[in-house]
Amino acid sequence: MNSPASLVDDLMAQLQGAPLQQMAQQLGASPAQTQDAVGAALPLLLGALGRNAAQPQGAMDLFGALQRNHSGGADLGGLLGSLLGGGAGGGGGQQDGAAILGHIFGGNQQRAEAGLGQATGLGANAGQLLQMLAPIVMSFLAQRMQSGGMDAGGLGQVLGQERARVQQQGGLGGGLLGSLLDQDGDGQVGLGDLLKIGGGLMGGRR
Repeated sequence: MNSPASLVDDLMAQLQGAPLQQMAQQLGASPAQTQDAVGAALPLLLGALGRNAAQPQGAMDLFGALQRNHSGGADLGGLLGSLLGGGAGGGGGQQDGAAILGHIFGGNQQRAEAGLGQATGLGANAGQLLQMLAPIVMSFLAQRMQSGGMDAGGLGQVLGQERARVQQQGGLGGGLLGSLLDQDGDGQVGLGDLLKIGGGLMGGRR
């Protein structure tokens, strides 16, 4: 299979090294645990964005937000530095991250944070990790959109493919995403099911 790298793989590659180390320090977690947690959080974020962009209006809203607020090509290290350094100054990046998460997950934000924290062992720090990653994901998408000359429809298509790929590949991020989408869709999956999925995946079940 010679398919192009997924958005998750591409972004994960850009976060290797100093950005992941910075995040680990901020979270008080080991680099290995942080890498695993980021590896679950990115599919969750991008998959949820794919769900939001599945409707034309959702794709238009996201497209507009990326056009307005993208970082103009700032490197991820610089972006992460401002996020980690800006948290105490009132208008810091983590507040932005919290606002973005509210848009991405809506009423499911706490469920997403709790599920990620339980499944990765980060606990309450999972919310902090998602707040760090949310602006990075948006900046990455804005750059991808600009370089690819995408319109809202193209953006929705790319994110839809990414969501399908995440759910197909499964793994921790796919399991968390699937349970969130089910929960949102029909109310059948509660937090207990989410944590069971996380626990089963952490146990290496294939």
